[in-house]
Amino acid sequence: MGEFFHRKIERNAIGFVLAIIAVASIGGLVEIAPLFTIDDTVEAAPDMRVYTPLELAGRNIYMREGCYACHSQMIRTLRDEVERYGPYSLAVESKYDHPMLWGSKRTGPDLARMGGKYSDAWHVAHLINPRDVVPQSVMPKYGWLQRNPLRADDVGKHLTAQRTVGVPYTDEMVKNAGDDLYGQTDPDSDESTGVGQRYGKATNIRAFDGEPDRLTEMDALVAYLQVLGKLTDAAHNNASSMKE
Repeated sequence: MGEFFHRKIERNAIGFVLAIIAVASIGGLVEIAPLFTIDDTVEAAPDMRVYTPLELAGRNIYMREGCYACHSQMIRTLRDEVERYGPYSLAVESKYDHPMLWGSKRTGPDLARMGGKYSDAWHVAHLINPRDVVPQSVMPKYGWLQRNPLRADDVGKHLTAQRTVGVPYTDEMVKNAGDDLYGQTDPDSDESTGVGQRYGKATNIRAFDGEPDRLTEMDALVAYLQVLGKLTDAAHNNASSMKE
């Protein structure tokens, strides 16, 4: 019976097209319908902050080097996941991620809660030669990041592009993006004060690669890694409320 129906509909061009439209519509409805309730499903995070210019530059380098191909940034709601990595990921934590980097491949560990787990020196050593700190690592070396100067002339454009897709960067943030890029890596500079004022007192301001007189791609990538899971406390607050 099924084979007969299949042959019959294949020989009827109009019927076949209508069948395709019907099936595609069901799939589209399943994907689109949840978007109408997104305001009710995405958690509120009043303390959520945006990436600084340096952190955003580091995220771009992270994507450029394909780090997302081996590392996910999404902790599942499974006991062993939570015990290993920390509170499971919430949708709001990716609110300002364009594109999001949840991923599913884990050649290396999940990085959703990487921020503050290790020192800057550990990250620098790990990126220069992963085997120096994790003997069994299969991760490639990224030592050139410490030699590469970080491009700073287009950082304002990156903030503007992010604002176009909904990230609430202010005119002041865009205007001072270049100064904030340098200020975040040199706490003794005049520019560092503005970084804290625009992005919050909890912003990491230090020489991430250990060389405050040079702004490198290593600075940017380490700054990004050190803020993963730190843009909001929503996940930790959620975990605490569930225990009570």
